[in-house]
Amino acid sequence: MALLLRRALSSKALFSLRDQRHFRTLSHFPKLLAGEIAREAPLRDNGPADRLGFHFFVGNRRGLAKGRKSKDEDESDTVRAVPDMGPVKTTAQSQMDAAVVALARELSKLRTGRASAGMLDHVIVETGGVKLSLNRVAVVSVIDAQTLSVMPYDPNTLKALEQAIVSSPLGINPTPDGQRLIAAIPPLTKENVQALCKVVAKSAEDVKQSIRRARQKALDSIKKAASSLPKDDIKRLEKEVEEMTKRFVKTADDMCKAKEKEISGS
Repeated sequence: MALLLRRALSSKALFSLRDQRHFRTLSHFPKLLAGEIAREAPLRDNGPADRLGFHFFVGNRRGLAKGRKSKDEDESDTVRAVPDMGPVKTTAQSQMDAAVVALARELSKLRTGRASAGMLDHVIVETGGVKLSLNRVAVVSVIDAQTLSVMPYDPNTLKALEQAIVSSPLGINPTPDGQRLIAAIPPLTKENVQALCKVVAKSAEDVKQSIRRARQKALDSIKKAASSLPKDDIKRLEKEVEEMTKRFVKTADDMCKAKEKEISGS
């Protein structure tokens, strides 16, 4: 074994270590030593001791290589993916927009002192055993500020249209006029105005709650991803959600104020 070590550390081997590639890392030394021992092994085998030394050097080198690989794999496992927060804002905006659309639909059902083509849209007409909204079986148009014209697509449904309008809570009694109905809009009493304004206020509060629920869901999602995002990004996202919420709340307030003004006639 000693003889093999001396040969491996001969002047030829040491000269090769002077090369810059070998000088930068000593990982070639075990390989060089193993090569010298392997070449000498067929010529002379001094027994189990020499073979044990050979396997010791080769085994240690392989163990170091495996250790380096495991370390690299551990470092790669620590890389974290940054979550995409775009869908969070998109979902919140869709929910807030849906709440405003629902508000507009509810407000259109409220009768005011002036005639409007959409005020009969929610009236349900039963014809041929099928229930349909009035705007699917007739065309409603405004004759003047206090009068509506209801023209059915099928003249045979005229009677069903008249009964549906009379049965609605609008307080309108249309009269037949040839193949159409003429609906006069009666003026609202003071009590009617007050009651309708309360309905508008209730609708406004309901839509604001829906908007705030969408806001809270978005903020909760941002907080869950806080550990994977920089603090500046978290603050920016929260600010954008708050600003979006304010815009939709203002839109709902403006719609309700306009409806109250329309109901009161001021």
